[in-house]
Amino acid sequence: MCGIAGILSLSSPLGERDLHEARAMTEALRHRGPDDFGFYHDETSALGTTRLKIIDTSDNAHMPMSNEDGSIWMTYNGEVTNYKRLRDEFRLDERHEFRSSSDTEVLIHLYEEIGLDFLNHLSGMFAFCLLDRRIGKAFIVRDFFGIRPLFLMEASDRLYFSSEIKSFLELSRFRPDVNPEAIFHYFSLAYIPEEMTPFSQVRELLGGRLIECRPGHAEYHEREYYKVDYDEDLSITEAEAVPRVRELMFDAVERNLISDAPLGMTLSGGFDTSAMLGIVKALGVPEIHTFSIRVDEPSYDESRYQAIMVDYAKTIHHEVTVGPDDVMQHLVEHMAYMDEPSGDGAAIPTYLLAREAKKDVDVLLSGEGGDEVFNAYETHVAYKARHLYRSMVPGPLRNLVRSGVKRLPTDYRKLSFDFVAKRFTEGAELGVPEAHFFWRHTVSEELKRSLLRNSDYKPSAQLFADLYHSVDYPDGLNRLSLVDLKYFFIGDLMVKNDRMMMAHSVEARFPWMDRILFDYLKTVPAALRLKGLTRRYLQKQAVKGLLPPIIQRRRNMGLELPHSLWLLKGMRALIARYMTRARVERSGLLDYEAVQTMWREHESGKVDHGRAIWCVLNFMIWFDLFVFDGNYKEYWSPRA
Repeated sequence: MCGIAGILSLSSPLGERDLHEARAMTEALRHRGPDDFGFYHDETSALGTTRLKIIDTSDNAHMPMSNEDGSIWMTYNGEVTNYKRLRDEFRLDERHEFRSSSDTEVLIHLYEEIGLDFLNHLSGMFAFCLLDRRIGKAFIVRDFFGIRPLFLMEASDRLYFSSEIKSFLELSRFRPDVNPEAIFHYFSLAYIPEEMTPFSQVRELLGGRLIECRPGHAEYHEREYYKVDYDEDLSITEAEAVPRVRELMFDAVERNLISDAPLGMTLSGGFDTSAMLGIVKALGVPEIHTFSIRVDEPSYDESRYQAIMVDYAKTIHHEVTVGPDDVMQHLVEHMAYMDEPSGDGAAIPTYLLAREAKKDVDVLLSGEGGDEVFNAYETHVAYKARHLYRSMVPGPLRNLVRSGVKRLPTDYRKLSFDFVAKRFTEGAELGVPEAHFFWRHTVSEELKRSLLRNSDYKPSAQLFADLYHSVDYPDGLNRLSLVDLKYFFIGDLMVKNDRMMMAHSVEARFPWMDRILFDYLKTVPAALRLKGLTRRYLQKQAVKGLLPPIIQRRRNMGLELPHSLWLLKGMRALIARYMTRARVERSGLLDYEAVQTMWREHESGKVDHGRAIWCVLNFMIWFDLFVFDGNYKEYWSPRA
């Protein structure tokens, strides 16, 4: 895993300033690749790499890497999990002289053999820029689902790219102008969606897309090379699907275990990481390290289930306890690596877990993506329950239910009855995509518009609705799965995992999002993935016999922090520090009186605004670090 950055000219040749800035962009990514630094340039292109040595740890795999005659160059971030098979399948050793055993070199030679079609054969995660000097073209590519990050900025006659936004802050042409539309949607979702970033000049290249350009020429083109398309095959039966999914799950895990550097696993105690560990045990992998977070609040604590899996699989286990003091201590530090405001409560725990893991491993397998591909979210069950509820309970009676539920006292325990009941009964009255959004939202549209001075944008729920209605899948669950992959998975989960893991030079891998497995699952009827109201039905059937019964029966929980409760206890000092009039107003986006009203309502117990307040705090910290003070580098770890 690495950091990549570079500059492509759109007209005039690169000068000394360009080369200096391209190096500075790459240096800003040292935490992503502390083991090696590489740089290549010609008249119109500059490519940089900071390398974390995972596959072939020798200097033979130095990047940027070229083919034998130097006509093709690549700067690359990722792990293609089927690279060994592709090397054999296309008999690359018969046609090329390999100097390394890296996946990077396989990709270069595979491109030489079949051109850009080589993308259709890959499985795994990647972001790269490939420069083909034979035809005078460069290709900037992001993997199928957007697992590896890739950002773009165009200024004058230059196209810049990087693994992280912080690289662009090294450029003389960069202006730290905040994108108010991105922040508007951030407060609804707790992440920034689509191509938007917090800076007006910078955008994200979405998953499954590439840019083709001719360095030295003005025009470049962006296109989709991989489409997430749920093409159900209704002839697939449960008897056929279960063994096939089991086979593909084993294959995905086994390919993701390939590493020349020490490798371990995250272990949440939930089903996805437990199933992965069950497969690792079945594969006979000896003495694997596992790493868990224990949240120091009873209703958020999953350590009981973690211990059951550790005892079952006999792993070398490491536990990281997270309490309010840990959050306060690392709040600013974690945001200095995040680059963009994030309200994901699992970000700091992930940051602390990666710091602990780096003492023993360089790679961590993660269960992220399992909820998406196997349909395990509460919102997926709620989608089906909504239909039953609306068809069986008359409207007037539903109104009475809603009125009664609204009067329930606030309970700060995780997934408490009052939280679930209030969310479900309100959302059930909306359309399908709007309900899905409501069940996921952080700040209501009404509250958000009171908090923000500039809110002249379409409602955030419209983002979900537009995508939901843009496809014609017969089963609405597949449409919602697409929404989750295009929004939550890329905008939240992958941002959190990539930035927080790579802050400590740890590579995260996601076997459940491996394309070979996904491409089969998207053809399986949705009614098998979510059978009745049983989440991840197909996944559970596929791993029967690999897990202790109590884990096999577990319901979803998900890593989160008790913001609502901790803000009233040990973290109250954060409010006094960051919610002053001066801090709130200097962003130019937030209304101080509305922020104070929100806090008073939360403090009194009248309304649970915990997640909304957390989003405000993280936005203000981000703004100070990257815009107002610009001192984010002061909080980077010395090793970075």
